[in-house]
Amino acid sequence: MEKPIVKQELQKEAHFLIKILPGLFLCLVVMFLGIYGAELIGYLMIQAGLLSEGSQTPVSGIFVAIIIGIIIRNTVSLSDVYAQGISFSMKYVLRAGIILLGLRLSLMEALKLGAFGIPLIVACISVGLFITLYLTNKMKQSMRLGTLIASGTGICGVTAIMATSPVIKAKEDEISYAVANITIFGLTGMMLYPFLANFLFVDDPIKAGLFLGTAIHDTAQVTGAALMYDQFFQTQAVVETATVTKLTRNLFIIAIIPFLSYLFFNHTRKKDGENGKGEAALPKWYTFIPLFVIGFLLLSVVRTIGDATTENTGNAFGFFAQDTWEGIYTNLSSFGTTYLLGMAMAGVGLSTNFKMFKGIGIRPFYIGFTAAVAVGVVSVVLISLFGGFVSV
Repeated sequence: MEKPIVKQELQKEAHFLIKILPGLFLCLVVMFLGIYGAELIGYLMIQAGLLSEGSQTPVSGIFVAIIIGIIIRNTVSLSDVYAQGISFSMKYVLRAGIILLGLRLSLMEALKLGAFGIPLIVACISVGLFITLYLTNKMKQSMRLGTLIASGTGICGVTAIMATSPVIKAKEDEISYAVANITIFGLTGMMLYPFLANFLFVDDPIKAGLFLGTAIHDTAQVTGAALMYDQFFQTQAVVETATVTKLTRNLFIIAIIPFLSYLFFNHTRKKDGENGKGEAALPKWYTFIPLFVIGFLLLSVVRTIGDATTENTGNAFGFFAQDTWEGIYTNLSSFGTTYLLGMAMAGVGLSTNFKMFKGIGIRPFYIGFTAAVAVGVVSVVLISLFGGFVSV
């Protein structure tokens, strides 16, 4: 009896694989187009004199992949044969990428910012979260969409939105709208904030780096802004400070996703009570903590222990030489952030149909804009007051 059952299971798995392959392959192609497109933009910027020879492109391949995906989705009639693979990429490939992202983040890096740097980051995150949620409630917009925009504004842009979406069961149009919102304001910050940072903190690269790392949404956008600052104003220290600040900010994804999920479900429960539907019980606390966030945390701890043992003994975990250990976490995290997250974001672009936005309206963009500006203002004020106490 067991053999027919095993055969049926294998047939189901083969059928499922066949159904997701076309969409996965399309996401893979769009992801590579994004990578090479970003390199091409960097090359053209060098030729135009905006960047010096040999510089990295300040544009994210993930961003270019999203744009290419959106263009394809809204100009070509995609067959339904791609749907399952695109959905698989956005759900499961994304989660694998977020887990591997943990290897980029060492808790030891966060400690570099000291007693003033971390509270400063927490304050900026808090402003982004609460202003977004407050305005969402006041303007009577979708709390699910507001939660997505809040996570993207507060933590790490598109990655945070995609990490939050499965926990609160976000709809496809809400995810796409939130991604568009964060992408537009993040790119605006990437282009403008390097010059604002130089104007405000011209003699202090640490303050300038703190500002870029706290005021811009996405990790790739922060890196791009810091590289642009270095190219225009020849201040390498800004790149390191901005990177450390942003990676430290990304660590808060561990706490913010469960927190935002709790606020969302609590709001929904109370609203149902006000509408006479009865206040349903909140989901169990552990459902607010997705498994991939736990995986992210575990790999971050692994990275931290590996770095600590390397610093103390010269060998990570007593086995790997420093060069070997650096190669392991660099290659694995790069695979996750470049290829897996790239495929997932290509899927976001390929599933973004502008027709979906008609029923949502323009108000969530006002919310995202106000939150982005508020985070920037608070960042400037706090850095002006306390940035002098931070060293990297």
